[in-house]
Amino acid sequence: MIIEEEFLYIQIAEKLEKNIAQGILKTGDKLLSVRTLSKEQGISISTAFKAYTQLEIKGLIEARPKSGYYVRFRPRNHFPANIPLSPQKKPEHVSVDEMIAMVFQNVNQEGVIKLSRAAPALELLPQSKLNKALAEAVRKSAASCINYEDIQGNLPLRKQLARQAFNWGGTITEQDIVTTQGCIEALFLCLKAVTQPGDTIAIESPAYFGTFKLLKSLGLKVLEIPSDPETGISLDYLKEAINKVAITACLFVTNFTNPLGSIMPDEHKKALVALLAQREIPLIEDDIYGDLYFGKTRPRTCKSYDKNGLVLLCSSVSKSLAPGYRVGWCVPGKFTSQVVNLKLTHSISSATPTQTAIGLFFETGRFDLHLRNLRKALYTQCLRYIQAITEYFPTDTQVTEPKGGYVLWIEMNKKVDAFKLYQAALKFNISIAPGQIFSTDGRFRNCIRISFGIPFNKEIDQCLKILGTLVKDMAKN
Repeated sequence: MIIEEEFLYIQIAEKLEKNIAQGILKTGDKLLSVRTLSKEQGISISTAFKAYTQLEIKGLIEARPKSGYYVRFRPRNHFPANIPLSPQKKPEHVSVDEMIAMVFQNVNQEGVIKLSRAAPALELLPQSKLNKALAEAVRKSAASCINYEDIQGNLPLRKQLARQAFNWGGTITEQDIVTTQGCIEALFLCLKAVTQPGDTIAIESPAYFGTFKLLKSLGLKVLEIPSDPETGISLDYLKEAINKVAITACLFVTNFTNPLGSIMPDEHKKALVALLAQREIPLIEDDIYGDLYFGKTRPRTCKSYDKNGLVLLCSSVSKSLAPGYRVGWCVPGKFTSQVVNLKLTHSISSATPTQTAIGLFFETGRFDLHLRNLRKALYTQCLRYIQAITEYFPTDTQVTEPKGGYVLWIEMNKKVDAFKLYQAALKFNISIAPGQIFSTDGRFRNCIRISFGIPFNKEIDQCLKILGTLVKDMAKN
């Protein structure tokens, strides 16, 4: 009976949430009383109350004393289906702007509210359970985890990763996986396996600034492919670019891109894989955010449609479980032997204790339980951040509505310079990511990226209020 009631309150909450999202219930609309909802839906009063409480936690409704429940939030300004991103005409050499270095300077600075960091707050991570897993890993190991690992990676971990692949539509074995020191090493090894200095790599635009630094270190050129904030890269633009430019490989985030938060529909993923297979162009797929979805099912990957071994999938637990453990992996397809040889040259093997601990965390089912809690927290935080931005920023502000991940992309009035806003916010100990650092040529100057990885509280609310005031002041000048 308890299980049935739990299911019912979630069902009712989801129906009401859908009505709010579709505009059937609008801001300010009064909801049925708890008692009336109970009678109309044939549920207990406690179940009706729990449904409303669930929506209240997410910031979608509010209880007014002696009046009842009202719809509190509906995003006022969001991005249209397609936004012009002024794509580049020619590939350019990657340049690392000094702004990136300045943003990184305050990443670990005490007292700074790091809205610039696309990562989970420590309080969202299962620290004590991870400590137990690490201790258990050392205790169970015959060599106390001080031995070198297999070059391809810890076998029990690779077996667990192969099982996890079922969630994204993969049918792989442990022999298909190579573990790495985080996702960045996985990307590095995969790029090295398929490119030579001077080659051109297609990436989404805007794109994570760390990608530019990585490509520059390898002597590669970049062609930015414009992206839609909801559906990801423009396949039409990519098709045209392939006919005009010698693209050696593509590097795309297909699920919850950073910074747009877009997710490529399954039919687009399938079409992308087919398009690149025709030209035998490798696709390096960064799926580091794939597990952080807000819907009911995990999105598929391009790798799940790969029949020719041309998709090299990369991921890690850095965004979902343990950033400091540096446990990542790749599924390099037909390039597995090249990646293994490069890993042997680059790092010999990955760390035994952390790999073993993460493998145990997967095996015991703790990872799946943690992810359910993390996704729920992030979704609620996402809604609360958007609500505050909608309230405090000027009315011409546009903000994305991601279906997963950690970040919001905010487009402001063209009078607002994002880097100047960054400098002004830092005086209030608030760090944001200015839009200029998400391209090779400093475009997106009136955009910023904000992470909702920190749980929403009075301090975050005040930070967003300050940012909104700064934006309003800049827009006047």
